[in-house]
Amino acid sequence: MTILMKAMMPVLAAGLLAACNGGSTEEKAVAKDSIAVNAAPVATAVRLKDDRLNAIYPHYVALTTALTNGDAAAARIAANAITAGAGEVADGNTLVAAAGKITASADLEEQRSVYAGLSDDFIALIKKTGMERGALYVAVCPMALNDKGAAWLSPDNDIRNPYFGEQMLTCGSVKETIQ
Repeated sequence: MTILMKAMMPVLAAGLLAACNGGSTEEKAVAKDSIAVNAAPVATAVRLKDDRLNAIYPHYVALTTALTNGDAAAARIAANAITAGAGEVADGNTLVAAAGKITASADLEEQRSVYAGLSDDFIALIKKTGMERGALYVAVCPMALNDKGAAWLSPDNDIRNPYFGEQMLTCGSVKETIQ
């Protein structure tokens, strides 16, 4: 029996490796294309004048989406990407610090609290540098942060609240348009 097991191990290992490699080349191409298509509207609709801010903007959108969906793990991943890119941004130290706090926390409510400051800083930097194309909407939830209120950027004027997620998904309003 042990001889049979020893003989079968290389075959099983090869099968496992092939399975872990994941799908055909065609399936991988379709998956890659669907990711590119999903990212395209964000990339083409909005263009910031500062290329460094433009590079982290999709990660900000991913962070906002993760918080809206109540996904602390996805928020950490997006914040980590912001941390990496914000170090290159002029006056980006506060972005780096806030994104680092979000990355270090697994607590969704803490992430949302820190996100408020990150959003304020990101909004200020975009206002300072300007837009090349498109528009961004500054939305505000008056009930966020224990009724202190907090803002976030949205690529459209639909309200999808990252501070309360599904509890109060449409709480808030657009207060400003940056063009």
